[in-house]
Order: sequence, then C-alpha cells, then structure tokens
Amino acid sequence: MKRRKNQMGFTLVELIVAMGIGMAMIAAVTTTFTSQTRFYDSQEQINEMQQNARGAMDVIARELKLAGYKNNNGAAPTGLTASGVNYDTANLVLQADLDGNNTIDTSSGSLENISYSFDSANKRIKRRLGTATSDVLAENITSFTFTYLQADGTTTATLASQIRQVKITITAQTAKINPNTGAHGTFTISETITPPNLDL
Repeated sequence: MKRRKNQMGFTLVELIVAMGIGMAMIAAVTTTFTSQTRFYDSQEQINEMQQNARGAMDVIARELKLAGYKNNNGAAPTGLTASGVNYDTANLVLQADLDGNNTIDTSSGSLENISYSFDSANKRIKRRLGTATSDVLAENITSFTFTYLQADGTTTATLASQIRQVKITITAQTAKINPNTGAHGTFTISETITPPNLDL
C-alpha cells in the first residue's frame, strides 16, 4: 500500500505557533480588561470622594443659612449664646429658634443647636444635634476648616457678634490608594456662606 505524501493535519511547529498567537491574544485581552477595571475603579473612587465632600458641604451650608433665625418679633431667644454662630475654633456651632418659641432648644436631637467638628484621627466630620452623641457626617476627610468673617469679608477676631459670614473648606481623599500613582486622590471644596439672619 502506497503512503500518501500530502497527509491532512498540523505539524508540531504549526501547533506551537498557533498556541503562541492564541496566548498573546488572551494576554492582550486580559491586560486591556485589567487596565479598564482599574480605570473604572479609580473613577468610582474619585466620584465617591467628590460626592462625599459636596454632600457634607451641602448639609452644612443649608443648616448654616438658618443660623440666627428668630421669630417675628425679632427678640433674642432664651439660650441664644451669640448671634446664631458661636465663635469656637474647634467646633462650628449654629443656633436657630426654628419653632419660634423664643427659646433655643439644646436637648438631645434638637435641630436648634447643631455643632460640627473634625475628628482628625479618624478622618471624619461629625455632626451633633443638641446634647446628643455626635454622628458621622462624612468620612475620608483630611481637612475641615471654618473661618469667621465680618460683613466686609475680613476675619473676625473673637467676637461672635461680629460674625456675618463663614468660610468653610473641606478636603476629602479617596478611600483606597490609586495603584497607578501610589497615593490617595484628593479633592478640596470651599464655600463662603452668608446666613441672612445674622445681621438682624
């Protein structure tokens, strides 16, 4: 019986070349997928960081705008220790007679006496209602500063009665280190708020 010269099939060299090309394609797809996953994770971290800082600023700004609110007769409510924003370098303390009964309620959970503080050890902004235990308002915060300003925009020394504006600056960081840079991403937001009731 004669042997056929042209037999069907692949040689060992052809199989090795085909496997090499296949492995190279799989490596390229895997590298692209990994790169895109890292990029999307990084973007998600950045978005979360920015929302965290903006959300905290929004809450503080909304409540700060109510500071110093009094009922229609304009008399200073009992328990109002300043014009509505106390001069305190460690805490941002806001007071408002929201129910119009001429008394600042400082009991636990009261929205008439709110204070914000920075927990630098745990990188948090904390919010306390009245005498209640402080709750976490925002996490992954590396800096929370507030500056008390007079009506002309200059910094007020220690007199709460001169406070007409408060400049707030919040710096947040990503929860995870960016593998591409080896560092946390950061985001800073700053806003100067003028509570309308402080000049009454």
